[in-house]
Amino acid sequence: MTHTYMTKGVCARSITFDKSEDGIISNISFDGGCNGNLKAVAKLCEGMTAEYINEKLAGNICGFKSTSCADQLAKAVMEK
Repeated sequence: MTHTYMTKGVCARSITFDKSEDGIISNISFDGGCNGNLKAVAKLCEGMTAEYINEKLAGNICGFKSTSCADQLAKAVMEK
């Protein structure tokens, strides 16, 4: 099933991804943000479970912000 998560506090406006019934995440794409870095994050997370992505990326911050696009991805896959 395809999900779109509206991000909060980061440069990317939204994150779209597919989540299977067993929690496998695929087809991750970010709308906005640091294009090259976010393509890399998406590739690295492809085929991982939501729990694994959350374990690795939750709490990651960007500069002076209290979150990051990676942190927002962790929130997105756990919420949807």
